[in-house]
Amino acid sequence: MIRKLQSILAFLLIGLSIFSTNAQTNLKRYDVKSGIVEYETTISGKMMGSTIRGGGTEKLFFKDWGAIELKETESSQTTTVKIFGKGKTETEHTHTINKLDNGESYIVDFDKKQIYASRDMAMDMTKAFHPDADAGEVGESMLESMGGEKAGNDKFLGYDCEVWEFSGGKQWLYKGLMLKLEMTMLGITTVTEATTAKFNINVADKFFNLPDFPIQKEEGYTDNEEYENDMEDMNDNMEKLSKMSFSEWKKMAQANDEEMQQMSDEELRQTYDMIQKMIKMRQGK
Repeated sequence: MIRKLQSILAFLLIGLSIFSTNAQTNLKRYDVKSGIVEYETTISGKMMGSTIRGGGTEKLFFKDWGAIELKETESSQTTTVKIFGKGKTETEHTHTINKLDNGESYIVDFDKKQIYASRDMAMDMTKAFHPDADAGEVGESMLESMGGEKAGNDKFLGYDCEVWEFSGGKQWLYKGLMLKLEMTMLGITTVTEATTAKFNINVADKFFNLPDFPIQKEEGYTDNEEYENDMEDMNDNMEKLSKMSFSEWKKMAQANDEEMQQMSDEELRQTYDMIQKMIKMRQGK
């Protein structure tokens, strides 16, 4: 079932992406053009008889309204468990880098000295649905869809932030960018706060460089040039798709695709109807 859903999502994403035109230049994840933010995090609490303490730091670099972004995180977490009156303590250290580049996603594993490349579905969906939308409005709609409520405004580091509350915590957002987060889940409290934040500055290209590790491309990965070419091909074939009957589309969709072949007619019909609806929206019908 999970693999079937993945196939549906993949096919829908192709359909959704016909909305994307000049996405790389229009996409705005934040309402601020560039910036450098440094954070500190503390973790504390008890869960299932274990005491957990930890913390870490994070550096965030972004430009082009967040279309290009790199986060480097270093943290440690110590867990103490008491068994028959004796304490056992384990400490885990983590060092990662996450980079986004207009839909390309890279995760650096320093322990394995490996980089994993994939497509960032959230960014691609934003490009598909909201290529020219206001970043703040998109962010608010996402928060509201997850049960978040705007609680008011508050100053943090001198910036006028929106305060959003959600189940288990709240966060301070400046122009769509998180500056503070307080969250408690399963007895564990996490507090992340920006210690410095500079916006609308020149962020040098060197801050977006990745380590010289081997890159492993995950299933479904395409670089941005290939992605844009795929979208151009989809635009070229849009008229053809709009004239396809369900049976014609089903034959095409299931050709050489075992996962699609395992889907029921109901699942295929839902996918077909969604794609046709999106094509009509694109054509202004």
